[in-house]
Amino acid sequence: MSAGSAGVVTLGESMAALGSPAAGPLRHAPHLTLSIAGAESNVAIGVRRLGHPAAWIGRVGADEFGAMVLERLRAEQVDTSGARIDPGAPTGLLIKEQRTPDVTRVQYYRAGSAGSRLCPDDLAAPAAGRLIADAAVLHLTGITPLLSADAAAAVRRAVRLAAEAGVPVSLDVNHRTALGTPEQLREQLLPLLPQVGLLFAGEEELLLLADAAEEAEAVRRLSGAVPELVVKRGARGATLHTPDEVLHQPAVPVRAVDPVGAGDAFVAGYLAGLLDGSPPAERLRLGCLTGAFAVSVPSDWSGLPSRDELGLLSAAPGTTLR
Repeated sequence: MSAGSAGVVTLGESMAALGSPAAGPLRHAPHLTLSIAGAESNVAIGVRRLGHPAAWIGRVGADEFGAMVLERLRAEQVDTSGARIDPGAPTGLLIKEQRTPDVTRVQYYRAGSAGSRLCPDDLAAPAAGRLIADAAVLHLTGITPLLSADAAAAVRRAVRLAAEAGVPVSLDVNHRTALGTPEQLREQLLPLLPQVGLLFAGEEELLLLADAAEEAEAVRRLSGAVPELVVKRGARGATLHTPDEVLHQPAVPVRAVDPVGAGDAFVAGYLAGLLDGSPPAERLRLGCLTGAFAVSVPSDWSGLPSRDELGLLSAAPGTTLR
């Protein structure tokens, strides 16, 4: 697949993110780190670092957090020409607490946020419409349609625009239990599947979306609806189901520091491999490698690798590069 001029285009909410650099209750943290977060923008950054164009469409508030989101994305060379600044709502906020060395808690403050006010009219803007029409892939997640009725309508509009332009659609289930029930998730995502060419799901998400008790049945139901189904298995790698084959890729061994963002990193690597024109096995390998980089640092996206860093994880522990 050759990359369109906009490469991978994502649509969703990006937020400010606060977190503590040390394990323990957040109330005892001596200071907090400030960054940005958002599944779709994480994917855009990951794809861009791997050398392909990427764009993000969404809303931020007319506040310092919103300015930071746009500034960070632009610094990563992600196209934000389809983004809107909403003076009537604040930028959403994510707070990440490393409660113990092995347990992370994440809280979202996104009710009534600018990102939740994304609507179909935002996609009628020339910049956003052009980005989707020129994309090689439109990437969406199950988060956005559960933010609000308007955001759900915007997702449907984006899918229609992509279909009209012949642009493939990628969908990561990325279920957030605080946003909606499994029934609400299915209500929003199942009607999109006829236009989806590539579906990503974690093992539990797979069962939720298919409304199945066992993985084999879930795969049977969903693989009949989408050409490529990728099951993300975390520390056990990932599995690709197509009409012609089933491929499994083990995870890359790495000392995990923070699992948040690993799924987005995997998707970024897989989509970059798709734009490279790589075969399925190589796309899986690149996705698992990119995911391993993400979990090795305490951030959703800052550990995402560039092309020339992809060999670093094969270096012996304690290696110093000079």
